[in-house]
Amino acid sequence: MMTARNMKLPKPIIPVICTVLLLCSSAMQAQLPATAEGLEQSRLVTRATMYGVGLTNVFDTYLSPQEYTGIDFRVSRESMRMTRWMDGRLSLQSFFQADLGYTRNKADNNNTFSALANWNYGLHYNFPITGNFKLLAGGLADLNGGFVYNLRNTNNPASARAYINLDVSGMAIWNLRIKNYPLTLRYQVNLPLMGVMFSPHYGQSYYEIFSLGNSSGVVKFTSLHNQPSLRQMLTADFPVGRAKMRFAYIWDAQQSHVNDIKTHTYSHVFMVGFVKELYLLKNKRKK
Repeated sequence: MMTARNMKLPKPIIPVICTVLLLCSSAMQAQLPATAEGLEQSRLVTRATMYGVGLTNVFDTYLSPQEYTGIDFRVSRESMRMTRWMDGRLSLQSFFQADLGYTRNKADNNNTFSALANWNYGLHYNFPITGNFKLLAGGLADLNGGFVYNLRNTNNPASARAYINLDVSGMAIWNLRIKNYPLTLRYQVNLPLMGVMFSPHYGQSYYEIFSLGNSSGVVKFTSLHNQPSLRQMLTADFPVGRAKMRFAYIWDAQQSHVNDIKTHTYSHVFMVGFVKELYLLKNKRKK
């Protein structure tokens, strides 16, 4: 398991990122011309709502030198659609998720509550490889806010989480059939490249920041050197009667080392929900 002490991404993930980037760059030479059918796809909106549960590992030296492990509850809402930009090759994604964690330390004498809301919004350029397989590459705005609350601390019982990033994002989408049964598989990875983060200095109270005005240096620039984080998601969409369901696995690793405070939240979450496909109404031209 990763620790915030070494602040490195797990080695098995690095080849995955490199492979995705290499495939995306090679796919740029295999672009297919846009068609009227592709432009018509800009009216199709795919929305998914999912609920899940999993395991989480929380660490924050502002509150405690110990790691806390426990359960993670999560809900997400996603919307994706093609646009008419760049000959209909750009897709727009909006992904919101919120999680609530309840964890306990290894000594089994203290608990924490944690919560984080995350919203990704951005664009991907689509590279069709075959009729049923395509790669996507793009960028996302990544907004995060939440807290960790330690049940035994009296002086500094809570730690706020607030940061904004610009992510590079890649996807692979594969539409296939298993004995004439349709199935859509998708893998997505989001890597924060740069951003800003709010963080008190080690030992500094929030009373000093907000009441006494000692706020110098509490907003810091972040990048891979002090916030090496990664989000991965694997989904499978399949029909059940007239409905379409989605199973998903999310591997979420958020970590930072800012103002002498080390933090991480590692989560493995399994989710399930329903997918809806809607068509936008055409705009009527005024005469």
